[in-house]
Amino acid sequence: MIEIKIIQGDITKLDVDAIVNAANCSLLGGGGVDGAIHRAAGPELLRACIPLNGCETGQAKITPGFRLPAKFVIHTPGPIYRDGLHGEPALLESCYKSCLALAEENGCETVAFPAISTGVYGYPWKEATEIAIRAVRNFPVQKVKKVIFCCFGETLYNIYREAVSHEG
Repeated sequence: MIEIKIIQGDITKLDVDAIVNAANCSLLGGGGVDGAIHRAAGPELLRACIPLNGCETGQAKITPGFRLPAKFVIHTPGPIYRDGLHGEPALLESCYKSCLALAEENGCETVAFPAISTGVYGYPWKEATEIAIRAVRNFPVQKVKKVIFCCFGETLYNIYREAVSHEG
């Protein structure tokens, strides 16, 4: 069974095998956690992303972590939330599954996720949290032993803690 840990902090500082970047489809950097990861990893990350030719929403691509403590960055564009009736839940779930599949393929034992799509993409926090935890708990992991949900603030941290205690 996979260990789930909830923390509040800076995902770019975590010493894990892989951190997940809540990227945009271009993979060329942006705001929020995406911009923070690109700044912390250094210009090599952008150079590694250019030949990947972007990424579709719900899918994922992997690069080295460069100047980050993490060995890898797994980039996944989450859905932009409209009303939850345009495939957003399935796309968000696919983000987590795609990231875990890449982590497995690359021998990662520890993976840290931000709250994908909950920033400028507007996904409601509680719904996004429930999808994230369910997707991780239901994924058939073999190599991944621990998933960390790294929250950017106390309110989101508390939502994750409550969701984990109700799920488990």
